[in-house]
Amino acid sequence: MKRAATSIAALAVSLAGCAGHPKKVASVAPPRVTHTAKPAAPMPAGGRPGMTIPARLADGSYLTPNRNLSAAAAVWHFRAALNVAALACRGPTQAAIVTSYNSLLTRQKTAFTQAQATLATEYRAAGGNWQAREDDAMTRLYNYFSQDFARAAFCARAARALGSAQGVAPAAFHTFAGEQLSTLDQPFVDFFRAYDAWRTGATAQPTVAYAAPASPAKTGATPRLRVNTSALQDQSLASR
Repeated sequence: MKRAATSIAALAVSLAGCAGHPKKVASVAPPRVTHTAKPAAPMPAGGRPGMTIPARLADGSYLTPNRNLSAAAAVWHFRAALNVAALACRGPTQAAIVTSYNSLLTRQKTAFTQAQATLATEYRAAGGNWQAREDDAMTRLYNYFSQDFARAAFCARAARALGSAQGVAPAAFHTFAGEQLSTLDQPFVDFFRAYDAWRTGATAQPTVAYAAPASPAKTGATPRLRVNTSALQDQSLASR
């Protein structure tokens, strides 16, 4: 029993020594600074640095030659787009596009003739050298539809438009042409939007993200150890 009491007393002294010294608090590391950049959009197929594309408007659309047209201009622009398709589209749909285009010229000859005459009158009404302005506008229009970065999608849409045009009556052709023109314009607009996304990402500056600082360890009363004396008594008894 004397040896057990001695052991308990020694342990009590040891625990008292522990309680008298505060536990060290780990130092808090300073905030870490990491540099992150938004993933850059890839340059669209057919694009190249420094390309000039139509201006992007406030509503997100693009100032292409096929915006804000009169009914006559829409019909004539539609014809120009299909003319380019008949000349430039290759592959399995080439023969069908050429055949359908020639058929459309015959079937809708009156609509095209009237559209051309009305458009010339619109240019003439603006005064000046209207013929030169018209020629310049048509040259830019044909060059626009000839851009190869949208060729595949443009040709696919032209083939569908020509197929749909087979059953359109002359009285409804102006409306049909206006609707289809926006469809034929879409592949180019899609490219401009993708190119703008790439161009914006390529010039964007990296953003700096600050890591949140670690929470400091709580301070307060020094932790104290509690001893289950009954367990020590049992151990002492066992050693007797």
